[in-house]
Amino acid sequence: MAIELGKLGIWRPYPGVDVHFATEAEKLGYGAIWLGASPTGDLAYVDDLLAATEHLVIATGIVNIWQDEPADIARVYERIAGKYPDRFLLGIGAGHREATKEYKKPYAALVDYLDGLDAAGVPVAGRALAALGPKVVKLSGDRAAGAHPYLTTPEHTRSTREILGAGKLLAPEQKVVLGTDADETRAIGRNTVKYYLGLSNYVASLRKLGFTDEDLEGEGSDRLVDALALHGDAETVARGIRAHFEAGADHVNIQVLNEDPWPAYQALASELL
Repeated sequence: MAIELGKLGIWRPYPGVDVHFATEAEKLGYGAIWLGASPTGDLAYVDDLLAATEHLVIATGIVNIWQDEPADIARVYERIAGKYPDRFLLGIGAGHREATKEYKKPYAALVDYLDGLDAAGVPVAGRALAALGPKVVKLSGDRAAGAHPYLTTPEHTRSTREILGAGKLLAPEQKVVLGTDADETRAIGRNTVKYYLGLSNYVASLRKLGFTDEDLEGEGSDRLVDALALHGDAETVARGIRAHFEAGADHVNIQVLNEDPWPAYQALASELL
C-alpha cells in the first residue's frame, strides 16, 4: 500500500491531539497518530495536523459507521487525501452494541458502508477496518487495506495475520503504562481496562483468547490487566510490543495511559525505533 505508517504509531482520543502533539510525535519518529474516541464531522483538524508535519500519517481509529453517512465521509476523505496524498488512512468500524441504539446486524452494515465508500470513490488502500472476529478480519483483507484490532494480545495478532495472509496491513492497538511500581501501574491499567468488560464484543473476543469468567468478572483479573495494559519499565513494555511484531503485526499503535504520556513515548521510541 502507498500509505507508509512506519513501525510504531500512537493511539489517542482525538480531543487530546493538537498541532503541538503531532509535531512532537513526529520528531520522536512515530509514523502515525490514530485518532480514537470516534471522531465525527468534517475532521477539519486533521488538515491542521498534516499541515504542521512533514511525513506523519493521521488515521481515524475509528469513524463510527452509525454516526456519519459514507457519502459524507467520502467527501472528507477526498478533501484530505487530495491535499495530503498518502498521509491519511480512514479507519472505520461498527462500534459497540451498548453505545449505539442503531446497532443491528453490524457485519451487514459494514458491508453496506464499504459499498457506499466504493460508490463514492474511496480507494481500498485508503481505508482500514476495526476487526476483532474472523469474519470482519477477512472483510478487512478483502475490502480494505487491512485490520486495526483494538484491545487484543499477540495471540490475537497471530491468528489475525493467519486470516489476512501476507501483504495486508495489520495494525493492533496496545495499551501501556510506564513505571516501576507494579501495583501502581497495574491499577492505572485496570482503571481503563475495566470499562471494556461491560462491552459484549470485547468480552466475546477475550473469551476466544482464553480468558475465563474469573478473569472477566468485576474489574478484571491481574492476568487480564497485565495482558491488555502492558506495564513496567521501558524494556519490559517494549518486549511486550515486540511480541505483536513477532506475531505478524506491521505497525503497533500504542495507547499510553500515564497522566503524562511523553516519558513513555520517548522511552519506547528509544527502545523500538
